[in-house]
Formats: sequence, structure tokens, C-alpha cells
Amino acid sequence: MKNCAVRKSVGCPAFRRAGPFAAESRLKAGHRTLHHQIGDDLRICTLPSARYFVRMSKVTKLLHTRYRVNDLERTIKFYRDVLGLKEIQRHKSPRGSELVFLKAPESDEQIEICSFPAGGLVQVQPDLTHLAFEVDNLEEFGKHLAKHGLKYSDGPTTTSTGTVFAFIDAPEGYEIELIQKGKGSY
Repeated sequence: MKNCAVRKSVGCPAFRRAGPFAAESRLKAGHRTLHHQIGDDLRICTLPSARYFVRMSKVTKLLHTRYRVNDLERTIKFYRDVLGLKEIQRHKSPRGSELVFLKAPESDEQIEICSFPAGGLVQVQPDLTHLAFEVDNLEEFGKHLAKHGLKYSDGPTTTSTGTVFAFIDAPEGYEIELIQKGKGSY
């Protein structure tokens, strides 16, 4: 058995493949080495000290997505009246932003709509980002849009799984994707 040619085990490809948690569990079990094979050679590398293994905290869930806009009230009216979102909270941030939080009826995640005139005008680039919402029936939703003087900007398009999707343009140029799920789709 040969020593690993890489001096520091964190640089060792086997250590990186095994991951710090596998190596940490070997340390906890009293082992100071990690064995691995390179070609026909069995190699051994010395594990770093236990203080190397500090568990990183991880995120647990998405809370909200923020979109900055120029015309806050026009945008809120669109999300409320056209998409049916509910206004959850409205307040001014310490730096002077006007913030409105919205939520779809069956979602936990919120959308934060922000107006911050001191930051300059918002200019949304085409195809930069979009929000996607599930709808029961895109044909019926198209009729709902027509009552508001709106129409789909793209679609409806049917996928191989039977899912149907379409896009509409929200105020400020943000895209909204509407999805009618097919049977067996995500």
C-alpha cells in the first residue's frame, strides 16, 4: 500500500469523491486514514483533523422571490385581479423600499413586489426570468384574460406528457408562465 501522492487529503481526488461526511464518519469511528485505489495501486491518505469537519448549515425552504418594479400599484392590481393572488403584507423597509408580499392560494412561497425609486428605473431584459403558476384549465384562463383585455403572449403549447403551458406578460415586462398539468407530469 502506498501513501497518496497528494499531500493534503482535501486535495486528494478520492477524498473529494467520498465527501467530507464520509471522511468525518471514519474519524468518528477512530480511523485516521482513507483507503482508495488508483489503477492497480491501493493508496492511503491521512485524513485532516476533526476540526476541518464543521457542518455547514443548509437552507430548508424557499420563502419568497422578489421582483422590483416601477409602478407598484399597477403591478399589484395585475397579480391580484388577473392572477388571483392575495396580498399578505405591505410595509416600507428601513432603506425606503415599498414592499408588498403576495401569495397564490395553494402555495406557501410568497412573491415580494418592491418599489425602490431611489434605485433607478427598472428595465427587465427579455427572457431573463419568469414566475410559473399552475392553473386548472388554460382555455378557461384565456377567457378570463380576455375579460381583462389581455391574451397569451406565447402558447398554449402541449408537451408530450399532456402538460399545456402558455405565457402572459406582466407589467414591467416580467413573464408569467401558466401551466395546466397533464396526467403523470411533475
